[in-house]
Amino acid sequence: MREPTQVQRGTIPAVLAGRNVIGVAHTGSGKTAAFALPILQKLAKNPFGVFALVLTPTRELAFQLADQFRALGTGMSLKDCVVVGGLDMTAQAKELARRPHVVIATPGRLRGLLQLDGELARVFGRARFLVLDEADRLLEPSFESELAVVLGALPERRQTLLFSATMTQTLVELQKQLLRDAYHFQAYEGLQTAAKLRQEYLFLPAKVKEVYLVHLLGQLEELQCRSAIIFAGTCKGCHLLSLLLEELGIAAAALHSHKPQRARLEALHRFKSGSVPILLATDVASRGLDIPSVDLVVNYDLPQMARDYVHRVGRTARAGRRGWSLSFVTQYDIDLVQQIEVLVGQQLGKFELEEAEALKGITKVYSAKRAAALRVAEEEQRGRGGGAAAAVAAERKRKKRKQAAAA
Repeated sequence: MREPTQVQRGTIPAVLAGRNVIGVAHTGSGKTAAFALPILQKLAKNPFGVFALVLTPTRELAFQLADQFRALGTGMSLKDCVVVGGLDMTAQAKELARRPHVVIATPGRLRGLLQLDGELARVFGRARFLVLDEADRLLEPSFESELAVVLGALPERRQTLLFSATMTQTLVELQKQLLRDAYHFQAYEGLQTAAKLRQEYLFLPAKVKEVYLVHLLGQLEELQCRSAIIFAGTCKGCHLLSLLLEELGIAAAALHSHKPQRARLEALHRFKSGSVPILLATDVASRGLDIPSVDLVVNYDLPQMARDYVHRVGRTARAGRRGWSLSFVTQYDIDLVQQIEVLVGQQLGKFELEEAEALKGITKVYSAKRAAALRVAEEEQRGRGGGAAAAVAAERKRKKRKQAAAA
């Protein structure tokens, strides 16, 4: 960091002045430092715990925020605590009881801890800051009950900092009702993608999406792409793609919410460290994750909400770098593409791929797809993958136990 970014220049003075702040700027613009630096500045003058609570919608983003706080707080003996689902609650409760300076949490797990042990609410009794990172997502109805419990543990006299890449109607209403005195910084109107992002689409038949994807991945070096994130629409679809690539000997890591937390962190670490050049992910990876070397984002499945497209493609072309996004568009996706183009204010360019070349590997890919689907079915029968097959298998076991008991 040599000079402040636009959002840092626009919000840090207001935070240092004690104002509530709503900051809206595109992904990769330095929003984390915009709230972390002034918090650490004030903490250095009057260190106590818990000084700041930072809420974020995903577990992976929580760990990333903790890493950034540690990096920026080097030399000041900063104590932090990450509170997310998928890890031991008792250990997390003990960490909170030690009153770290900064707590980074997902709302669901923090609510669970507060409800489990009412005494933990005292830990937050003197908190000076509440930060909602990816505020537009946290203020959706799905987080409403969790936030109500968490906010009940915080003092009324505090600074509230809301940062987001999108200014939603919910944020507007919140400012009108609760944060009327807040300093409002908005880098742009509506939604915006990075200026150096090349946005293209590939039109293809739905039944050969996997074939085209495998062909594209085989050309990454030729296309000068060091690494790529491929977004799938569902956890099962993401898992199926990972097994497909594994069958074909293509190195990739998979990140979705059906994986255990440690496996999710391991997958992200493998990708960030460069051990694998491809990350298969659902929208758990679409927000906030900062991986500088991502050259390509592939929307294998288009998001159902157009604004999620902006967050996905924001994983590349970060901090002024160049990037490329490619969206697979089938005959069923025309309306979604049009909604995206209206939202971002530009048409996506057409990416040309030689059909005959792409379909050369169709037999090999279809064979791998059948093997991958068989593995998924076997996992579901063993109860590991969930779904209808797992339910049927469980019911059969229950009936067998009942018959054995009757005999």
